[in-house]
Order: sequence, then C-alpha cells, then structure tokens
Amino acid sequence: MTMSRELVVEGGRSLRGHVRVPGDKSISHRALLLAARAEGTSTVRGLSDGADVVATAAAVTAMGASIDGERVTGGAGRLHAAPGTVHVGNSGTAMRLLAGFVAPFPWRTTLRGDASVDGRPMDRVAEPLRLMGATVDAAYPPLVIDGGGLHGIDYTLPVPSAQVKGAVLLAGLGATGETVVRETVPTRAHTEEMLVACGADVEVDGLVVRVRPSKLEPFTLDVLGDPSQAAFWVVAACITPGSDLRVGPVYLGRARAGFLDVLRRMGADVDVEGDVIRARYGHLVGTEVGGEEVPGLIDEIPVLAVAAAAAEGTTVFRDAGELRVKESDRIATIVGELTTLGGRAQATADGLIVVGGGIRAGIARSHGDHRIAMAMAVAGLAVPGPTRIEGWDAVATSYPSFEEDLRACVS
Repeated sequence: MTMSRELVVEGGRSLRGHVRVPGDKSISHRALLLAARAEGTSTVRGLSDGADVVATAAAVTAMGASIDGERVTGGAGRLHAAPGTVHVGNSGTAMRLLAGFVAPFPWRTTLRGDASVDGRPMDRVAEPLRLMGATVDAAYPPLVIDGGGLHGIDYTLPVPSAQVKGAVLLAGLGATGETVVRETVPTRAHTEEMLVACGADVEVDGLVVRVRPSKLEPFTLDVLGDPSQAAFWVVAACITPGSDLRVGPVYLGRARAGFLDVLRRMGADVDVEGDVIRARYGHLVGTEVGGEEVPGLIDEIPVLAVAAAAAEGTTVFRDAGELRVKESDRIATIVGELTTLGGRAQATADGLIVVGGGIRAGIARSHGDHRIAMAMAVAGLAVPGPTRIEGWDAVATSYPSFEEDLRACVS
C-alpha cells in the first residue's frame, strides 16, 4: 500500500527573493508534439518537468520520435502506431492534443489516463475530429481513434478551449484542404504561434485560424516559466505580511496574464518588469470574475479564491463551470477546503462566492489535484501556525520542486 505524502507549511513568515517556476506546461506539451512532427531535429530548452509533460514525451517516443536531452528528432516518416495503449497519466491536455496529433495517421491509437482523466468528458475534441473523418469511439476515455483520410472543416468552437483548438489544428496538418477554427472568445494562442514558427501553412486573423497540409521545419525554443504556476507565488506574496517576491521569467502572452488583472482590481501591489512579476503584500478587496476573462484564468481560480478569502469584502466567480470537470470538481474542492480552514465560501451553479475576512491554520486535502494542493499551501503561508496539506504527491503533476522553492524564499 502506497502512503500519500503530506506537506506542513509554517505560516506567518514573509516571502522574499526570486522564484523561477517550471517551464510553461501548455507550451511544453505543444513543443514536444510539433517537434515530433517536424522533419529533423529541434532543440527545446526549459520544458516543464512535471509528470503531465513527461507523459507527452513518453507518448511521442512510443510513436517513433527520439528525445535526447534538449534535442527532439521527429518527422512524419518516423512516426508509427504506438504499441499498446498510450497513457497520459493525469493530463487532460495531453489526451486532447494527442487525439488531434494522431488523427491524420492511418492507424489505431488508444488513449487513456488515470482515474481522474478517464472520468473527464472528451466529446468536445471527439466531435470535430469525427467531422474531419476520424473514428473516435467514445466521449470518455479510453479514447480509441482510427485515423487517416481526414478532410478540412470550418469549425466554430462551441465552448472556449485552447486544447480543442490545438487538437483540430494538429489534425489539420494532415487533412486535405483547409481547416478553419473560429473562436468567439480569445484563448491561449500557443498552437498557432508555434505553427507559424515551424513554417506551417497557417494564417491567423484575430479569432480565426486557418491551416493547410504542412511539412513542419525543426525549430529552437526556450520555454519561459508557467504563469499558472507563477500565480501561486504572486498570490502568496500578496497575502503574506512582509512579503516582497519576484517571479520569473514568465510567459505573459495572450490569455495568460488575466490573473494579474484580477489581482490589480483587488488592489494588489503587483508589477511586471519585462517577463518578471514583482508582488508585495498589501490590502486586498473583493471583486467579480466572469465573462470573457475566465477562459484565460480558469486554472488560476483556485489560488485567486485563496486571495479572495484573505481580502476584505466578497468576491464572485461566475461562468466557470469548466472547474467541475478538472482533476477534481474544483468548485466543490475549493469551497470545501477553504471552509475547512475557516474561510467562508459557497458553490454556485457555475462558480463560487468567497466572503473575505481571513482563514486560519489547519488541515487541508488535495483531493488528488495539484492546483488544490498548492492553493492550500498558499493559504497556509498567510496565517500563523502550521497547516498540513494531505495528498501532497499531487503536485508532481506540474510542479515537483514547489516545496524546494518554498524553502528557498521563506524568510
């Protein structure tokens, strides 16, 4: 029987210094997939070292790409069906992007994850791939995909999703004709930005991306830090007395810096100096988070809810129903764990309401969700006394060195 780890955070001490967070997870997934598809050897530095990205690396290796340190050698002629089932662990991003990656090839691929991922709906990515001509036999994992013979489609995303957009664009690389993806709300632009860098036949016009069959060129990429991971440290500095912390370098491109806008509305003392974020302790007030800004900060809502619990007044998060189908039901887990630590929060149909006024040290659980684990660690930093986070193992999904970085910046 494997025992779950726990982390004990001794709160009430300020955070100072400079934290370098892991490479951006979203970019890391895409970098590996595009390097595996490119004809030749690409150099990718600064990849995320979390288990999610390790799973994507293992998947493309099983399909014939070669990874040697920072060098990834790929090409359509090298790729083949992976023997057996491709496991993505805890990564829904890997599953959705891999579905689009394998769809153009005339072979069968079975994708599955851990219990959490296998319970997450995949119909959003299955639908457009079926329209393109692939056979996808399930709306929930394991996904069995029979690819090949794809044709381009003109597809409007029914729900904002950079993952689905990316999957359709990856599939479009090997489809006949033109594939068009239209968005109604801006989402992360990593896939289209990186396709341009790879020499793909792609056009980006506002919220419309067009891609045609393309032979990708190898590339060199330095992956900047993940803003979703930086958000934990920024919030921690904002709510922990005496703190003055720099975090970076961090990628702050389209739809990735929305959490900073929310914190500024709350009165946070945050500045951006190039690609480094500086955050200092200060008085926060409640705000409202919703509408078109939500897709760009959906992963940061757990830690923003902690900021709300430490603020004066009430903060409302709405239009965030997507939180229900993450690694945990994050609406339920955020509300439950904040309440356990003395906060006041309640769930709504598509979000949550947090009443500020403080939290206290105590015992919290991760629910197997890396972002809940780290959010509860941030909560513990802000208040005197020890806070125990059970199930700390979950952070290996995205930020294995969080505890080490914490020790380095607590004064």
